[in-house]
Amino acid sequence: MKQVILGTAGHIDHGKTSLIRALTGIDTDRLKEEKLRGITIELGFAHMDLAGGERLGIVDVPGHEKFVKHMVAGATGIDLVALVIAADEGIMPQTREHLEICELLRVKKGLVVLTKTDLVEDPDWIDMVREDIVDFLKGTFLEGCEIVSVSSATGEGINDLKQSLSSLFKDIEPKSPDGPFRLPVDRVFTMRGFGTVITGTSISGRLQIGDPVFIYPSELKSKVRGLQVHNLDVQEVLPGQRTAVNLQGMERELIQRGDVLASPGALTASHMVDIQLELLKSAPRPLKHRAKIRFHSGTAEHLATIVLLDRAELKPGESTFAQVRLDQPTAVLRGDRFVLRSYSPVQTIGGGTILHPLPRKHKGSAKREAAKALELLFKSEDPEIILWHIEDAGWAGLGEQELRIRANLPHKFLEKTLQQFTSNKKAVIYDKENRRFIHPEALAEIETSIKEIVADYHLKSPLKPGMAKEEIPALLSKPIENKLYNFVLRRLAEAQEIVQEMEWVRLVSHKVALSKAEESIREKIEKIIRDSGLQPPFFREIAASLPGTPKQHQEVLEWMLAKGMLVKTKDDIYFHSSILSDFQQRLIAWLREHGEITTTQFKEMTQASRKYTIPLLEYFDAQKITIRVGEVRRLRDLKAAG
Repeated sequence: MKQVILGTAGHIDHGKTSLIRALTGIDTDRLKEEKLRGITIELGFAHMDLAGGERLGIVDVPGHEKFVKHMVAGATGIDLVALVIAADEGIMPQTREHLEICELLRVKKGLVVLTKTDLVEDPDWIDMVREDIVDFLKGTFLEGCEIVSVSSATGEGINDLKQSLSSLFKDIEPKSPDGPFRLPVDRVFTMRGFGTVITGTSISGRLQIGDPVFIYPSELKSKVRGLQVHNLDVQEVLPGQRTAVNLQGMERELIQRGDVLASPGALTASHMVDIQLELLKSAPRPLKHRAKIRFHSGTAEHLATIVLLDRAELKPGESTFAQVRLDQPTAVLRGDRFVLRSYSPVQTIGGGTILHPLPRKHKGSAKREAAKALELLFKSEDPEIILWHIEDAGWAGLGEQELRIRANLPHKFLEKTLQQFTSNKKAVIYDKENRRFIHPEALAEIETSIKEIVADYHLKSPLKPGMAKEEIPALLSKPIENKLYNFVLRRLAEAQEIVQEMEWVRLVSHKVALSKAEESIREKIEKIIRDSGLQPPFFREIAASLPGTPKQHQEVLEWMLAKGMLVKTKDDIYFHSSILSDFQQRLIAWLREHGEITTTQFKEMTQASRKYTIPLLEYFDAQKITIRVGEVRRLRDLKAAG
């Protein structure tokens, strides 16, 4: 069944609550203070059944100027507005402000209800008020709408109003249940035997009993214990329904009006949002850059600072692109509408559309570029917006879940578009498990940077076989996640631009070749170590007798290690590989014959001092030739050792 919400709007004491009581029999003033003062302070809720069997949800809003923020909260999610104007007073300040708010929130349909007609005896007065209303509505979404005269006291015109509402109901397009469930909280209370209950108008998705939910922006986790729509228990809630949700294991004090109940992962809290902003013609003064404002979105009100991106001030009637920096985090999606009110004195001054719910901070000269980007987001088609966000993410890449929050598009559409982008190489998926994407230009930048870093390393260390893989990310100009880094290395290897050998990375073109001077150093190092057998001098002692520079000595040494000519055991001790290989065969033969060897026997076999004996024992243990058992060594694996 189609779900439609009607909201009232209008000046204080123009009969909104009495009108709802006459329509539904429900008194929406529930607070003691409201009864005593005879005015609506908080939001009220009711419902009525129309002639065709449809059920219309109704939100009653306060008319007093002090409670306009409650009116904005109540207007969230409404499909129709009944602009209530008292026949004896006509158009008043909050009539204008409430209509402006409805326009800013893009309410599209409604009517005017001329109330208290029983208090006006002169029919000419009624006609004059009607003419004023017609002029007042010109250029608004209510221009040409029906004006229904009623008296809540006598019941006159109530049936006509019901018929008009039935007609408007039929004109409302059904809401799609696609997308994550979202319900801005407008009331939270505790019921004995049930626990915490929140109410609001569901604006997207569907929710069932037992579903997990989050409270945003705090990201508190809970579970749906029970659901009601218009005081009736239900198993499922759809978009556009006045809903009460009983939450499991949630304390009342942890939730407040302005929070959003939503599916897990549906939103992300942010202290900033990028917006398209319209300043009302009725705004009393220009809006200056960095002015303090009141930002209303959903049922939330936040104090914030407005950052104009391409000008110093915005004049009444003008529009621009801006960033809102909030004192407290919010959780919104692209396309959500908002209302701005001045900090002091408090007055509705503008509103607009959220274009980017998770932007970076725009500073200095980058602000004008940001304004151009927001204009693109404002005017572009959905596929272009998806691609823009992937490109904007740069080297960080972007996951499908975050992209869904940024773009606020149906899951199937987003999935299909991303598939098309990867097929035609407009986007690259580098992490299939977590569905993360990167723009080809950003990928090319990373590849170029890695090749330049490795090339520079080869230039500085020509004798090294390559650069340590783990050292490269730290030298990149921007952070890069590990999965993306490994993906890029694989791509470069597949393209035959780099070679990965163990933990080393080198360019395909890199070949290690010793110069004549370096070959001379190598020969001397090799002769000294080979001639020293199992008692080679420390390398620092060898280096003192070598030609060339210490840097050349170290590079040649590392080259010899990489080529397998030398073997390092510990500290500064290096053995010639042929010497170790010969001794290894002697050791294996001994162990095959005797089964085990003590440290003393090993020392006698090597004819070397303890300085060499212990490193050699540990070396053969590390090579899995021997294994220590108590105070002796045995062959670890006879087959392997054979």
